Amino acid sequence: MKCPRCASEHVYQDASLWVCPECAHEWNEATAETPSEPGIRDANGNALTDGDTVTVIKDLKVKGSSLVVKGGTKVKNIRLVTDAADGHDIACKIDGIGAMNLKSEFVKRA
Repeated sequence: MKCPRCASEHVYQDASLWVCPECAHEWNEATAETPSEPGIRDANGNALTDGDTVTVIKDLKVKGSSLVVKGGTKVKNIRLVTDAADGHDIACKIDGIGAMNLKSEFVKRA
């Protein structure tokens, strides 16, 4: 078994989840047996596409500001950024905050 995110061979099973100690990626057995398709995926492993609506899964501090994006916030009409060097692979506009980038590991498809 290899990690679908970083291809590490040092994965282990914890209850019903597989865990990679190198990149901290967790996935369930159903997705562990099927090869992962390329593309950007949400926290649950669902493939994301341009124009999707996603929900933020935890409170996120906005860097350089005192603002916080609350968990449960719906973000409509996302744009995927495939060449993001800093890991922020979703470009979006959040009501009350404005344009910003998010990491796909902190959202789930709505």
